[in-house]
Amino acid sequence: MRAPLVPNPLNTNVTTRKRRSVSVPPKDVKPAPSGIIRGQRTADIEATAEAVNKAIRTRAQREAVEDPKWQQFEARRNAGTNVYGAKPRIGAEMQEERARTSALQSAHIKLETEVREMKNQELQHRRGLIAANEELAALKKAHERKVQELENEKRQLERQLKDVREDFRLVQNDLQMERDAMTSLKSTVAQHASIQLSLKAQLEASQRLASSLQQEVERRLGSASELQLQLETVRKRNEFLEAEAQANEQIRRRLHNQIQELKGNIRVYVRVRPVVPGEKDEAGGQAAIEFPDTRDHQQIVLTNTTESAMGSQRKEALSFTFDRVFEPQATQLEVFEEVSQLVQSVVDGYNVTIFAYGQTGSGKSHTMLGTSPVRMKYMVVCTPLNVSQGSPAEGMIPRAVRQIFQTGEGMRSKGWEYTMEGQFLEIYNETINDLLGYGEFDSKKHEIKHDKSGRTTVTDTVTLPLNGPSQVATLLARAESRRSVAATLMNQRSSRSHSVFTLRVSGTNTITGESCEGCLNLVDLAGSERLSSSGAANDKDRLRETQAINKSLSALGDVIASLGVAGDNGKQATHIPYRNSKLTYLLQNSLGGNSKTLMILNLSPMAAHLGESLCSLRFATKVNNTTIGRATAKKLAAAP
Repeated sequence: MRAPLVPNPLNTNVTTRKRRSVSVPPKDVKPAPSGIIRGQRTADIEATAEAVNKAIRTRAQREAVEDPKWQQFEARRNAGTNVYGAKPRIGAEMQEERARTSALQSAHIKLETEVREMKNQELQHRRGLIAANEELAALKKAHERKVQELENEKRQLERQLKDVREDFRLVQNDLQMERDAMTSLKSTVAQHASIQLSLKAQLEASQRLASSLQQEVERRLGSASELQLQLETVRKRNEFLEAEAQANEQIRRRLHNQIQELKGNIRVYVRVRPVVPGEKDEAGGQAAIEFPDTRDHQQIVLTNTTESAMGSQRKEALSFTFDRVFEPQATQLEVFEEVSQLVQSVVDGYNVTIFAYGQTGSGKSHTMLGTSPVRMKYMVVCTPLNVSQGSPAEGMIPRAVRQIFQTGEGMRSKGWEYTMEGQFLEIYNETINDLLGYGEFDSKKHEIKHDKSGRTTVTDTVTLPLNGPSQVATLLARAESRRSVAATLMNQRSSRSHSVFTLRVSGTNTITGESCEGCLNLVDLAGSERLSSSGAANDKDRLRETQAINKSLSALGDVIASLGVAGDNGKQATHIPYRNSKLTYLLQNSLGGNSKTLMILNLSPMAAHLGESLCSLRFATKVNNTTIGRATAKKLAAAP
C-alpha cells in the first residue's frame, strides 16, 4: 500500500505585500554609533530573512492541507480509485500545482529582492548618519575654535583697557602735579615780583628754546643726508632689478621655446565628442572606443569587427598613440589648457597654426568657435557664448584671443607694447572669400602673396585692428553668419568651406628697443566625407563642394608628408606642393620649419562612422610621425 502523499508547501499561492522603503529613521530610534561592526549587522539582517522564509513555508504547508482539491485527491486515493484511469485529470492537476509552485518561487524571489533593497537602504541610511555625525563633530570643533579665539580676543582687549586706564591715571597724576607746580610758581611770583628776575627768567627760556631749535635743525639735516643716501641706493637697485628682469624675460622665452620644441613643432591631439540625444537610436549604436592610458591620456583603442567570406566575424583592436587624447567628457577648458602653451609662443614672436580636422559632424566648429548664438538653433545641446565674461562652451579662438590680450597687458610692466590685428577668410570651392568684408562674395578676386620677410597677405581683404576680446566676439559672430553651410545626410549644418582666422601680434619694448612679430592661424577645416555617406552625389552643388574639400585636404596631407621628408633629411625638400591648394598656399609660412603646428583631430563616437574615424586616425598618425624643422622667432634687434 502506498504511503500518503505529503502536501508540498510550495504548491500554494502566496501573496506578498511590498514593503514601503523608509528614507528617514523613526524619531524614537537613535543613530547607531559610527564604530558599529558591519559583519554583525549583516548577520542580523540574514537572520531576519531566514525567519521570514520559515513563516512563508509554514503558511504554504497549512494552506496546502486546507486546499479542497487536495482533500478530494486524498479521498479518491484512499477509496482505491484507479490512478491510471485518471491520468489526464491528474496531469492537469499536476500542471496546476506546478504553476502554483512557480508563482510561489517568483514571490519568494521577489521577497528576497525586497530584503536586499531593505539592506541597501539601511546601509545607505547608516552611511548618512555616520556622515552627519562627522559633520556635527567638525562643526563642534569649529565652534570651539571660534569661542577660544573670541576669548583670546576678549582677554587682549581687557589688557589693552587696563593699560589705557593706567595711562589715564598717570596723566591725571602728571596734570595734578603740574597744577600744584603752577600754584607754587604763582605764589613765588607774587612774593618776588621783581622785573629783573622776570626778564632774566625769560632770557634763559629763550636761550633754551634757541638751543633746542638748533639741535632739531642739526638732527633733521642728518636725517636728510641719510634719506638722500637711501634714495640713491634704491635707485641703483631699481636699475639693477630692471636689467635683471629683462634678462629673465629673455631666459623665460628661450626655456619656453625649448619646452615646446621638446614636445615637437608638429603635434596631434585627438578629441572624441559625446553622443547627442538624437544619435542614441541610430543603427549600430556607439563604436567600441577605449582609453586605456589613464595617466598620460595619450592612447585610444578602437575595436573593428570585420566579416570574412565564410560569414565568420573577427574583432580587431586597433591602438593609436598621440600627444594627447581627450575623452568625450573633456571640457573646452581642458582642451585649451593644452593649447595655451602654443598660444604663448605667438606673443614671443613665433608663427603658430592650430587646425581642426575630422569628418563632418565630428565637432570641429564647436572645438574652434564654441557654441555661438548663430549656431545655437542648429544644435541639440548648446550653451550661450559670452566672450566678455567667459563661458564653458567657448572655443579655442575666443580663448586664445583673450589669453593674448591678457599676456600683452601683463608685459606692460616689462616695457612691452603690443598691437594686434585680425582677418577672417573662407576658402570655398578653391575660392577665397573675405568673411569680414561688406560686399558680396566673388565680387573681388583675392590673391595670396608672400614677401621675403615671411609675411603673408591677401589682396583686397579687410584686416581690422583689435582692441579687446569683446570686439573679437562681434567679428566672429559676423563672420560665422556669412560662412557657407549646407545640410547633408551626415550633418544638418555642415561647413562646406575652410575658415582661417589670422591674428597678427606685433610687440615693441620701449626700454630695450627690441621688437618681435608673431602670427596665429586658427583653422576650422571643412569636414571630410564620402559621397555615398553624405548623399552629395545626388546634388550637383554638394558634389562640387565635396570634391573641392577632399582635394584641399589631400593637398594638406601631401604638404605635411613633404615637410616630414625634408625634416628627416635635415635639409629643404626639392619640392613642397604648397600651390596644389589655396589652403596650403595660404598657410605656407605657417606650416614650414619656422612655425609650430597643432592638429586637433575630432572623432564621432558612433559605430556608423567607424570607417571614417579609422581613416582619420591613420592620417593623424602620419602627421604625428612627421618631423619639421626648428622654429625661430621673428625678432628685430634693438636700434643702436
